[in-house]
Amino acid sequence: MNVALWIAQGLLAAVFLMTGMMKLVKGKDGLKTDPKMLWVNDVPESRVRVAGVTATLGAIGLILPWALDIVPVLTPLAAIGLVAQMALAMQLHMKRNETQTVVMNAMFAALALFVAFGRLSDLG
Repeated sequence: MNVALWIAQGLLAAVFLMTGMMKLVKGKDGLKTDPKMLWVNDVPESRVRVAGVTATLGAIGLILPWALDIVPVLTPLAAIGLVAQMALAMQLHMKRNETQTVVMNAMFAALALFVAFGRLSDLG
């Protein structure tokens, strides 16, 4: 189970770090040119930045606390935060009728839930 959790954490951390940093570095104007990121036209710049910050912090929280054994409860909390972020993303993409993106967000949310419950049970 530990190996499966680490694989899930690594995958999620890679995805959320990449997408979070992209939102922070490019901002709303930079993302408008990407055909997969047209949702930014429906939200203010601040929401794009907040999504970038929370995704980046969530990615860090999935790995470092557990790996370094420093306040390891932060790892399942980070996973729960990413589930919440994916729920909000699904809501936005449902309004835009972007079914493929909703399914992808649901898969990431399910994987993050797996990490949250797995690591919470490891804490005992």
